[in-house]
Amino acid sequence: MKQSLQLRLGQHLTMTPQLQQAIRLLQLSTLELQAEIQEVLESNPLLEVAEEGEEISSPEEPMWEPGEIVNGHDANESSTTLESDSFSALEAPAPEPINRDADIEQLTEIPTDLPVDSTWDDIYDSAPATSSAPDQDGQNFESQGTVVESLRDHLLWQMGLTPFSEVDEVVATAIIDSVNEEGYLTTSLENIYEGLKDECGIDFDEAEVVLRRVQHFDPPGVAARDLRECLLIQLNQFDVAAPFVKEARLLVSEHLALLAARDFTQLMRRLKLSQPELQQIIHLIQSLNPRPGSAIQRSQPEYVIPDVVVRKLNGAWRVELNQEAVPRLRINANYANMIRRADNSADNTFLKNNFQEARWFIKSLQSRNETLLKVASCIVERQRGFLEHGEEAMKALVLHDIAETVGMHESTISRVTNQKFMHTPRGLFELKYFFSSHVTTAAGGECSATAIRALIKKFVAAESPAKPLSDSRIAKVLSDQGINVARRTIAKYREALSIPPSNERKRLS
Repeated sequence: MKQSLQLRLGQHLTMTPQLQQAIRLLQLSTLELQAEIQEVLESNPLLEVAEEGEEISSPEEPMWEPGEIVNGHDANESSTTLESDSFSALEAPAPEPINRDADIEQLTEIPTDLPVDSTWDDIYDSAPATSSAPDQDGQNFESQGTVVESLRDHLLWQMGLTPFSEVDEVVATAIIDSVNEEGYLTTSLENIYEGLKDECGIDFDEAEVVLRRVQHFDPPGVAARDLRECLLIQLNQFDVAAPFVKEARLLVSEHLALLAARDFTQLMRRLKLSQPELQQIIHLIQSLNPRPGSAIQRSQPEYVIPDVVVRKLNGAWRVELNQEAVPRLRINANYANMIRRADNSADNTFLKNNFQEARWFIKSLQSRNETLLKVASCIVERQRGFLEHGEEAMKALVLHDIAETVGMHESTISRVTNQKFMHTPRGLFELKYFFSSHVTTAAGGECSATAIRALIKKFVAAESPAKPLSDSRIAKVLSDQGINVARRTIAKYREALSIPPSNERKRLS
C-alpha cells in the first residue's frame, strides 16, 4: 500500500471544561450544591460569601462565547429570563447577579476559555481535599444529628437490662439476630435450638421460655412467628376486664382467616355477636400494629430544601428562587487587586488561576439559577389549575412540552427537574411530580394520570363501606365523565395509591 498525505475537513462538538462544570452544577440537588459551594470556598481564596443585604451586580463577561452551542441551542439564548404579559409568575425577577470589583476589568490577559481538549487539572492545580477528621475535642460536629437506632440495637439494649443467665443470653442473642426489620422471627425456634443445643446444652422448652421473655420486649409484638402470634402478644398486654378484649383474642386465635376474608356474617354467627359488637372488636384489632418493627426508626431522616417558592400575590401566581437555599458568592476584591499584569511568578499565577476558576464558578451558578427559574415558571404556567383546584385539575405534561417552550433540549429539562423541589401553598413537590402521561377523553382532549389517580382516591373515599366500588365500576364512572380508562389501568393506578381491591375494602357500616 502506497503512503500518501491527505487533507480532510471535519466538525465536531466538544464541551469546554467550564461548560461541563455548568452542566454538573445544574443537575445537583440543593444539599449537594451547598456541599459543592462549601468545598470551593475552602479551596479558592478569591471566593467569598456576600454579606446579607449587600448589593451585588452581575459580571460583564458572558459565560459562553456568542454563538456557542449548548444542548442543541444557543447558550446565551437559553439563559435568558422567560417573559409573558399574561402570566405574572414569569415576571419574577431573575436571581440576584453576582458582583465583581471594578478594578478587575484591567485583567485582560486572563484567558476566557480553556482548550477544549483539556481538563481542569491540566491547567490549574487541583483543590485540596477537605478534611473530615474530628475537631480538637474528638467530635465531628458535621456528623452530629438524630441518633439512628436499629431494631436489633434496641432489643439488645433491653436484653442487657434483663436478668438472663449466660446460656439464656446466648439464646436470646440468637433470637434477636433472627428478627427482621418488621419485627418478625424469620428463623424457626426449632432451627435456632438445633444450632445451639450442642453448644449450650439446653432443652427446647428452655429456648421457648427465652423466646417468651424476648416477646415481652418493646415494641409490643416483636419476635412473633406470624401475624396471629403478633396480634395476640399485643392483646395480652390489655387488661382482661377491658371491653371486647376477650372476644378479640378469641377472634384472632381461631377466626383470623374469616376476618381477612371480610366474612362478617360468618364471624357474627360463630362468635354469637351483634353487628355493633363485632364492629367494636374489629376496631380494637385494627388499632394494633401488624409490623411492630416499624415503630423503631431505621434510617437517618432526610431533609428537603425547596429550590423554588410559589406564592399567590394580588390574584396572580409568582415564582421566586429560594435565596436562602444557596449563599450568594462574590470575588474577594482585595485578593483580585493583588493580581499583577505580565507577572509570571508563582504567587501571581496562583491568584490568576483561582480568579478565573472563581469567575467561571460564579457564572455557572448564575446560569443554573436562571435556567431553574425559567423552567419552574413554565411549569407553574402550565399547572395553574393544580395550584387553584388540586390534583383533579392537573394537566398532562411531558419534558418535550417544557423544552419547546423554553427553547432547551429535553436532557437539560431532565437535569433541571431532577431532585429539585417547589414549595407551593398545596405542599412541597419535586418538579418531576408535575409531569405525567395522559389519557384521551371522549371529547378528544387529554386527562393526566395524576388527575385520574386523584379521582380514584375521591371515589374510594366516598364509596359505601358495605359495598365498595370494583375496578370495573370505577372505570364505568370515569367513562360517564368522558374519560376512557381500561379496568387494568384502574387496577394499576389503585395499586400505586396503595388502595386494596374491593373485596379487602369491605367493612361493616
